[in-house]
Amino acid sequence: MDHDLRQLFARAALEGARHRETVADRPVHPSPDRASLEAALGGLLPAEATDPVRVLEDLIAAASPGLVGTVGPRFFGFVIGGASPAATAADMLAAAWDQCAYNEVLSPAAAAVERVAGTWAKQLLGLPATASVGFVTGAQAANTVGLAVARQRVLADRGWDVARDGLTGGPRIAVVASEERHATIDRAARLLGLGTHSIEPVAATAQGAIDVDRLRTTLDALRDRPVIVCLQAGNVNTGACDDLRTATTTAHEHGAWVHVDGAFGLWAAASPRTAHLVDGIELADSWGTDAHKWLNVPYDCGLAFCADASLHAATMSYAASYLTGSGAGTDPVLGDLTPESSRRARGFAVWAALRELGVDGVADLVDRCCALARRMAARLEAGGATVHNDVVLNQVLVSVGDPAHTDAVVEAVQREGTCWVGATTWHGRRLIRISVSNATTTEADIDVSAAAILASASSLGAVGT
Repeated sequence: MDHDLRQLFARAALEGARHRETVADRPVHPSPDRASLEAALGGLLPAEATDPVRVLEDLIAAASPGLVGTVGPRFFGFVIGGASPAATAADMLAAAWDQCAYNEVLSPAAAAVERVAGTWAKQLLGLPATASVGFVTGAQAANTVGLAVARQRVLADRGWDVARDGLTGGPRIAVVASEERHATIDRAARLLGLGTHSIEPVAATAQGAIDVDRLRTTLDALRDRPVIVCLQAGNVNTGACDDLRTATTTAHEHGAWVHVDGAFGLWAAASPRTAHLVDGIELADSWGTDAHKWLNVPYDCGLAFCADASLHAATMSYAASYLTGSGAGTDPVLGDLTPESSRRARGFAVWAALRELGVDGVADLVDRCCALARRMAARLEAGGATVHNDVVLNQVLVSVGDPAHTDAVVEAVQREGTCWVGATTWHGRRLIRISVSNATTTEADIDVSAAAILASASSLGAVGT
């Protein structure tokens, strides 16, 4: 049995390594259709048991043609990082160890590694040392946790206990956010019962940061309501960051809670070259970010931070007679800080990524991605494209020829396979959106990808040769 298990796990590891070693040599996006993939994986569920080795081989054969090269160096669609060697190996161990990261009783190791990794993350991101850290699925969950804690506090400040009495009959919360906020804020408002009509949009600057003067005017008009202000570190289209110091100070003067959506932009704090973009980050009340974006941790992993650790735990925790070590005491357990009790031990991969890179390595990762984004913008511009944003982080917005051709160009690029880019609508224009987040991306990857984008556009007559 031990021999068979070792053989099985070794085969899985070898296939994972093969995929990683060859991903840069294959088209980024696969070509099979949905029906063929489902046919290869489907059919009637066998009545009898199947040997695990056969199951694994069948899975590899059937799924491989449908794997997207998101872990490779030329995937620039969405802000998806790669997965560093140490983090990937740690995640493989996490699956094999199969630890439930709820509390120290279920896994002393998972609890310890999350506390250490959370402490390291706070140090890198310039957040208060006393802040709590919950390991969640991603920025959506992190933003939802932040807004849930905020909901608890701003209503308590008005004498309303939302945990006991719910929202019906209570003061109506206003969620103040930029008109260019990420859609996760809207979904969090829906999930938390606040509704999207609770969102008070504030105008943004030309580059997509919140207009602080408009923010102040909006807050002046909302003095009679409990208010949550959502700020942004890293506009999803442009990479622009809100003036966090001024905006947070203004919000606190009005008695508002400040949550920062920093899905990828929060990591700007880890580099001396970009930290100025998130100056004042430590002043906020809660923060959300992803590890599976710029930190290059395997999916899925997000981090929810809260300056008031006790309130964080009081909002998210629950107690039951059969549970040991839960219920948001003075030293909350892991499960007191997240929406889930049954969850995988994400901290092993985060710990490994941070240990592999160190302080200097994380800073270098951020710097290299920013430099490569600027290189992409320069190469495309030299080929006749128009760059539409100030490339301050890792995001590039570009049009090649008439923006009306953008979707056709993007489809041609994806079909050609050298790289993968997406499209977005910004300021009324359809634009190509390029996100550089992978630690393995090189200058050569940027150059060949820029050439492929320009060639695809040229083949459609969108730009001259």
